[in-house]
Amino acid sequence: MYQPEVRAFFHEPSNTFSYVAWDPATRKAAVLDAVLDYEAASGCTARHSADRIAAFVQAQGLTVEWVIDTHVHADHLSAAPYLQSKLGGKLAIGEHIRAVQETFGTLFNAGSGFARDGSQFDHLFVDGERYTLGGIEAMAVHTPGHTPACVTHVIGDAAFVGDTLFMPDYGTARCDFPGGDAATLYRSIQKIFALPNATRIFLCHDYKAPGRDEYAYETTVAAERAGNIHVREDISEAEFVAMRTTHDATLKLPQLILPSVQVNMRAGQLPPAEDNGVRYLKIPLDAF
Repeated sequence: MYQPEVRAFFHEPSNTFSYVAWDPATRKAAVLDAVLDYEAASGCTARHSADRIAAFVQAQGLTVEWVIDTHVHADHLSAAPYLQSKLGGKLAIGEHIRAVQETFGTLFNAGSGFARDGSQFDHLFVDGERYTLGGIEAMAVHTPGHTPACVTHVIGDAAFVGDTLFMPDYGTARCDFPGGDAATLYRSIQKIFALPNATRIFLCHDYKAPGRDEYAYETTVAAERAGNIHVREDISEAEFVAMRTTHDATLKLPQLILPSVQVNMRAGQLPPAEDNGVRYLKIPLDAF
């Protein structure tokens, strides 16, 4: 299978890995899960992390075809529209963004001016959709459970799984966000496990499991099937659901979930400025 080249970029404040994947023959590239820097105390945004990606793409002479978010992130703001403005490409996410927009558009009382049809994006991937990155065959696989709109992108021998899986020693994504479901996540992971064993898996986050000193972002289907502490091959769906449900009940919400979702449901665009020229994010009280 044809292999894309992959470069990871780590954003330590949110423990997020962003990626540039490209076809070495044609130099056509995709950017996945880019982070917009955000200071919660001041409400200030910055683009230092995204600029590192842009500088790399330009230095390598790559042409960006796709700027992809694997899902509506709850722990960081997306830099996708900023990088599109710098590098080009189509802004894309899974078609089930509509369900997320409906849920959170209502929660944040976004009003009739907020479209809930995914039209903020250039392209909405459907389950099983095949596309290309230069000369490399790629496929979008709907892998919900963490959120309804999660998509794994299989580009050649590389699978970009978003938050669906973590390193084998850390486990799997939480399923307690609106629209999340542990049984659905288990079944989505089986789709990933059905890929060839040698498939490279690139993760969106790492938190350094106990006993591990270094951050990690790449594993394989074989390693996940054999050793993932939450969902290896000998763990049943019922066992997984019981574990995930019990564990999720102990977790706090991500620090940046409220600003992140409001921005990311808009394809990374900040809310429109009000009549004083200032943009605002809402904090719903006692809503969770």
